[in-house]
Amino acid sequence: MPHKTPPAPVEVMPDPAWDHYTLYMGVRDSIASLPLHFRTETVIGGIMATDLFTLGAALGATIEEQFVETLNSMREQWDPEKRYSLYHFHRQPQTFPDVLLRKTSEAGDVILGLELKGWYLLAKEGEPSFRYQVTPQACNLQDLVVVIPWALSNVISGTPKVFAPYMVSARFAAEYRNYHWRYLREAKSDAGIKSPKRVSPYPCKSDEIADRPASDAGGNFGRFSRTGLMDAYLKEASQQTLCGIEAQYWRSFFKAFHEHTTPDSVHAEVERLVSSLSKGPRAVNPTTLARVQTILRELEGLVSE
Repeated sequence: MPHKTPPAPVEVMPDPAWDHYTLYMGVRDSIASLPLHFRTETVIGGIMATDLFTLGAALGATIEEQFVETLNSMREQWDPEKRYSLYHFHRQPQTFPDVLLRKTSEAGDVILGLELKGWYLLAKEGEPSFRYQVTPQACNLQDLVVVIPWALSNVISGTPKVFAPYMVSARFAAEYRNYHWRYLREAKSDAGIKSPKRVSPYPCKSDEIADRPASDAGGNFGRFSRTGLMDAYLKEASQQTLCGIEAQYWRSFFKAFHEHTTPDSVHAEVERLVSSLSKGPRAVNPTTLARVQTILRELEGLVSE
């Protein structure tokens, strides 16, 4: 008799009767609107071409830190009645979750956690590369995974600009990752997963909280963007615009700089891509096209340095 695939897990919200439910919803609304409030003093300019394509690693932690600072500055939005004046969002790098909403004077008094993942929107992969391996038992219902897409305001220079975040229950994300690994990949190898014992939310740094696959020759377990949960979001994110041009086209430009090795071949590919923007249903106006050409000429200069 063939094995029957069990139903997929579903995302479960905290009980509306929970004492902190209103706060939880306020935090979710604040995260969703945070791009309107995001502030940073970071300014990037004059970097080498080789560094331009590794911005994700270089600036990811900075973006996450400034994201938390901005969220704390939005207190009136998530705590309008000032019930939580003694609480703040506290970042704890390299420990799950990255951010805790806790009482300032009492490290153990935690209301919820956020696992933040910065994502450089113009990275050539076109999807976040982070691995999420936390076992579901390490997550409370109110904990969230938050992916923060960002890029530079002038594409190759300027200040970091963040876009609408992706937000999902941390427990559901872990459950669905395991479900996808076991049942949806159609893998020929052992799809079993070993989970750690005696796990609880808000663990210490030394606690074992990661699920482990029985077989993972390609090292893909935990690649969250490949579970399918983010597909619709990634499509929308690729249509976000910078300097009037969708992110997916900027990625195509950057890919040309990666794959073509001589100034002449780079120039030819850039000209082809620019020409494609002047035709068809998504043709851009001449002013925007001129600005794009200016940025690309500057990028060509960086490559030839």
